[in-house]
Amino acid sequence: MSTSLSPRLDRVAARYDAKSAVSDFSAAIEQPSTGFTWGYGNTDQPYFIASITKLYTAAMIMQLRDEGTLTLDTRAADILGDSTLRGLAVHNGHDYGPVVTVRELLSQTSGIPDYYEQKRPDGTTFATDMLRTDIAWTFEDFLESVRGMPSRFAPSTPGRAQYCDTNYQLLGRIVETVTSGSVEKALHQRILDPLHLAHTWLFTPATLDRYSQVATVRHGRNPLHLPKTIASFPPDGAVVSTVNDQVRFLRAFFAGELFPAHYLTEMTSHWHSVFAPYVPIHYGLGIMRFQQPRWQNPFTTAPAMLGHSGAFGTVLYHVPDRDLYLAATVNQMRGVSLSHVLLQRLVALFS
Repeated sequence: MSTSLSPRLDRVAARYDAKSAVSDFSAAIEQPSTGFTWGYGNTDQPYFIASITKLYTAAMIMQLRDEGTLTLDTRAADILGDSTLRGLAVHNGHDYGPVVTVRELLSQTSGIPDYYEQKRPDGTTFATDMLRTDIAWTFEDFLESVRGMPSRFAPSTPGRAQYCDTNYQLLGRIVETVTSGSVEKALHQRILDPLHLAHTWLFTPATLDRYSQVATVRHGRNPLHLPKTIASFPPDGAVVSTVNDQVRFLRAFFAGELFPAHYLTEMTSHWHSVFAPYVPIHYGLGIMRFQQPRWQNPFTTAPAMLGHSGAFGTVLYHVPDRDLYLAATVNQMRGVSLSHVLLQRLVALFS
């Protein structure tokens, strides 16, 4: 199979690489059961993985759970203090912030507004602002902006969820508080060093001078220069990696190398719709599921893909039904479906 498969994967990848919207494209696939590996583009090129960072944060939370430092039902306020959570989830006049749990943060069911894409009272969004001006934000800045937004639902309201970067800012602060150190230090000690991910690192205010080493992200045809902004996202969007390191991390995530493998059953047993009704992405506990519904593609059954994607055109997914691990980036903020369409084309060749 591998003799004929690689050229076909190359042809699909080349078509996407030639698209004008794509910037510094790279991809990698591994199929452990057959020993098949494939790469395309500069697989050693570091890139901003964006929200795939959340998988790293979720892994650290699961480690702390295994160590008995916290449980999924621990109130975030028990670790961070009531004052930190107060005013973050005000719904119908009631402040639910102090009762939000770790589970609700991980599963995007906290009801806390999203600092990134949700509209502020004046109608603006952080996502739009950052395309115009590169500025540094602090954890406190993000929480203060959220306190001025309405909560769309109370925590754990049945059938309600919202993709929310604020949740992972809070989870990052939980990691820092219980480990008495930075997210960067915990990331190295708990994930990067044990897995020997030598080409993965956290972009921080101390590493702004390394911005030019990372693949260029574009918005349409415009290259973006956002070092200060990206450095503001340590637990929810600031990891830099390569496609090969990404695949190594994902395999460890699902193999029980980072936390007890039986946690995965709970992490993937309940899925919540977190985007528009027809976006085929759902959220479990710290993990995404992407699966195209049958009505969108009636001639084939699309397998479930578990992992995460990011706003810079990044994808990292495990396909259990086909024993595949895939990482790719198109480094593009517009046309958010581009990387997922590519993903489906690559996976379909393994059917």
